[in-house]
Amino acid sequence: MEYLWNDRKRTLFGLPLSFTKYMLTEDRLFIEEGFLNKKEDEVRLYRIMDLSLKRSFGQRIFGVGTIHCCSADKSMGDFDIVSVKHPREVKEQLSELVEAQRDAKRVTNREYMNDNDHDDFDDDDIHHM
Repeated sequence: MEYLWNDRKRTLFGLPLSFTKYMLTEDRLFIEEGFLNKKEDEVRLYRIMDLSLKRSFGQRIFGVGTIHCCSADKSMGDFDIVSVKHPREVKEQLSELVEAQRDAKRVTNREYMNDNDHDDFDDDDIHHM
């Protein structure tokens, strides 16, 4: 399997001293955690609905950031890609791959808006003649 991007979660001073790995392919994102007991999660890119970038002051000093992913994946839900190098470029690459997969799979976002300004219909609104 060819990875387009991979990195580790960065810890103190932006060093990759954790046991969390991130791997990105053309259609999936893998998150592997653990040393003795390993856990690997996978999300299909077309299931990612939104991305945002968070960078604390400490993260900015060491050139890392956290990418928050809003996902429709049932097992993972929303998740973070925590403290990775070059986070803006990674987010952009991920965003482009997500859009390509959504187009290829013909997946659309269905956003529901809550209209609190509408009047509720109840029996008091019925006028009898």
